[in-house]
Amino acid sequence: MTGARDEEAVGPAAVRLARRALEGAFAPEPLDPARVGAEATLPTSFGELRGVFVTLRRYPGGRLRGCIGFTEPRHPLRTALPIAAVLAATEDPRFPALTAAELGTTTIEVSILTRPEPISVRPRSALPSEIHVGRDGLIVERAGSSGLLLPQVATEQRWDAATFLAETCRKAGLPPDAWEQTATKVSRFEAIVFGETRPRGPIESGGASPTDDSDR
Repeated sequence: MTGARDEEAVGPAAVRLARRALEGAFAPEPLDPARVGAEATLPTSFGELRGVFVTLRRYPGGRLRGCIGFTEPRHPLRTALPIAAVLAATEDPRFPALTAAELGTTTIEVSILTRPEPISVRPRSALPSEIHVGRDGLIVERAGSSGLLLPQVATEQRWDAATFLAETCRKAGLPPDAWEQTATKVSRFEAIVFGETRPRGPIESGGASPTDDSDR
């Protein structure tokens, strides 16, 4: 799913599947999100094992309302994506669970991830030069703590690579300079990102313009 044509087909289908899963979760007889994915007609690439994150935002305004996903590609996309959508709405510990009344005022953004790859470089101070802001997302791990920031966050916040590293460390609950230490594992990944420009509205690459909320 790396070509432009693939992205044009997969991105909108992914957002529509996430919307279908959310609305199914709030139906009078709630639907199992995995069943929603299994029964949907989707591009064949949805059978691939992929990491995926779903971001929910309030509309208008773009404030973050929930963001959860799977970093590692352990499930087919048709299974992982609808589950992530429902978890973002109901299990993000930073927010109360979404309500059915909010479905019409919430936009959905889907980030389909490539497999994370560790960044190994010496000296450690050269790590920022290995990061392409706007293309790479980051994962920081150390002593059982981990933090992830999606590629679009650095662009939205206008961070340079060093700041992006520091903020990902903060997300992991680590000191901002933890990336400079060899005991800290830093990995990068890329993502296909599509989202609704308004609830149930047009779907575009990158989705709607967010606010300054970067905690995802």
